Amino acid sequence: MPSTESAASTSSSESAESAQSAEPSDLIEVAEPENAKKGRRVDRGGLAVAAAVLLACGGLIGYGVLNTPDEPKARAVPTAEVTYEVTGTGTAEISYLARSESGEATVEKSVALPWKKSVQVPLGKAPTIAVVLGEKGGQASCTLAIRGKHVQLATASGSFGRTTCTGELPAGESGEN
Repeated sequence: MPSTESAASTSSSESAESAQSAEPSDLIEVAEPENAKKGRRVDRGGLAVAAAVLLACGGLIGYGVLNTPDEPKARAVPTAEVTYEVTGTGTAEISYLARSESGEATVEKSVALPWKKSVQVPLGKAPTIAVVLGEKGGQASCTLAIRGKHVQLATASGSFGRTTCTGELPAGESGEN
């Protein structure tokens, strides 16, 4: 029996020595159960399936984007050049129509007179300029020219004096862009 004990103690001391001299990665492989390795294979398989699904989704999205018919581009709105001019003294609030498809007005406040601006106005919209003098008053005249032709002149004076100049741009007329 003593020989069995000594053989057992020799083999346990050898395995302890080999465990101390072994690399840490060797210890992990030895210590891992067999079913843990199978679990890794399942994870890798799951990753492969997930990658394939993502790739297929990306392909379908790309096909949908690339296969959509081109939508017609918005046509440029035909316009005409309009020159607004305000002469006089003092300051004023000036509202005028400038290029926009909706034909909204642009407002400039506390403008020192004289003032002049040329803009593009959409055909079919009435070019308009409105002038309101400041509290200190003064005198101001607005003029409106369409494509270089004088259309209207109006004058305002006094504290908060007001004036407006308006013209016409027919919708069917071909203009400058």
